[in-house]
Amino acid sequence: MPAHSLSDAVLAAVDERLAETDAALARDYPGDDGRRQPVHTVYLPADRFAVHTPHHWGATALSAADAAGGLEQLITDADIATTSAETLAGLVRAKLTAEPIEDLRLDFEDGYGDRGDDVEDADVTRAAQAVVHALVEGTAPPFIGIRFKCMEAATRARGIRTLDLFLTGLLDGGDLPAGLTLTLPKVTSVGQVEAMVVVAEQLEAALGLPPGRLRFEVQVETPQAILGADGTAPVARFIHAGDGRVSSLHYGTYDYSASLGIAAAYQAMDHPAADHAKNVMQVAVAGTGVHLADGSTNILPVGAPDHVAQAWRLHARLVRRHLERGIYQGWDLHPAQLVTRFAATYSFYREGFALAATRLRNYVHRTDSGFLDEPATARALASFIDRGRVCGALTTAEVEAATQIPVETLRAIALNRSPQSQEENHE
Repeated sequence: MPAHSLSDAVLAAVDERLAETDAALARDYPGDDGRRQPVHTVYLPADRFAVHTPHHWGATALSAADAAGGLEQLITDADIATTSAETLAGLVRAKLTAEPIEDLRLDFEDGYGDRGDDVEDADVTRAAQAVVHALVEGTAPPFIGIRFKCMEAATRARGIRTLDLFLTGLLDGGDLPAGLTLTLPKVTSVGQVEAMVVVAEQLEAALGLPPGRLRFEVQVETPQAILGADGTAPVARFIHAGDGRVSSLHYGTYDYSASLGIAAAYQAMDHPAADHAKNVMQVAVAGTGVHLADGSTNILPVGAPDHVAQAWRLHARLVRRHLERGIYQGWDLHPAQLVTRFAATYSFYREGFALAATRLRNYVHRTDSGFLDEPATARALASFIDRGRVCGALTTAEVEAATQIPVETLRAIALNRSPQSQEENHE
């Protein structure tokens, strides 16, 4: 063996010096845990949810597309890139029929308002019962939950009560849904996240739930979350103050924009102020396993045909824009937005699939090519392809044929793990 200068004792001393750093890195930045991330979140006033709401939204979306000349024509008119409008339209139609909503949030906050305690109590009870029935009938989306009122003093008690009643109602009908998702809005301080952790712990104890069962999204809607009084970025601390319970950060387009004094006509997902906030959020979630979601556009495809066409083009462009920037989820507020949500999303994955598959195949099989990809890039390629497969843009057969590797190996590369470790995290 070649001689070396440093003794084993020196190396052991370095290990000891860095032990605490190593532990903190593993704890705070564990990486992607393999959870499925929905491509969108649909927000709906809680009192409007019914057992067949997802099916109704899908049917309404298809009717809107048919009224505009059909999905193929809409894809063309909305300037959605594709090599085959017929293929893309077929995939979108299948999605809107089988799984039109991936993630549904029953809203007891801005979309619901203040209706008094008695009315909200009754609506929470009915909403929980409707979710239980949807789960029994198999009509519930993969992810479903509520957005309750925020931790500010004026609404704190009401929000916690609504959350308590909703969870109690779900448990009266059986177990909590696997895809239960809770949204904490208008977070302005680390203290509010810490308070939410305490609430979750107490609810778990009171309801007989296992520790850590209740996780929650943090909605970033205030400038105080992005830049604190001390010059730091509190949003980064939100994740770590959540004690492993923060599942996602969601950007709130209109509350955030209004808080900065941006005129209503210019409040949008692609405003420079919005990009700054989301850039900070994106850096904050990197390596943590916490998901990131963009906001919504309130310009809806309803009304006069010209306005509908313009709204679809805008929505498709904004969906594509946040996908290109590495944000893989956004909000939808109207059934007709589902058409461009899935068309633009599927176009993104199908357009980039051939090159990504070739590069990944060449990397795995050590084939000479025009790219010298490193492990980090291979992970990004595998993650891109697997996201497309999970949401329905790509089929498993297409993926395995183009990459010449099994899906289990693809996911292992994406998550930087051995294939054997994927079973428990498979979507």
